[in-house]
Amino acid sequence: MLQSTEHCHIVRNDEILSGEPIIKGTRTPVRAIVEMWRIGVSPEEIPHRLPHLTLAQVFDALSYYLDCQAEINKYIELNRIPDELIDPRVKDQ
Repeated sequence: MLQSTEHCHIVRNDEILSGEPIIKGTRTPVRAIVEMWRIGVSPEEIPHRLPHLTLAQVFDALSYYLDCQAEINKYIELNRIPDELIDPRVKDQ
């Protein structure tokens, strides 16, 4: 079931990522935009890396994050890949 939010480009769909906030018309979660932004990718650069998104969608995702940080941070943590799975040598250190 599609649920709108107060942000025009952000929706929830129970059938996509269990209702996690996503960019409307895509399967891209808000957390994906936030994680790119956190590592230093500018909002203007994100549509170049994710060409199915517009700059307006990116800014709306960041706005949603700023309004709902605790919620999105929870999704980021739940989907974090443990360091030892990214680089097995980390486990040996």
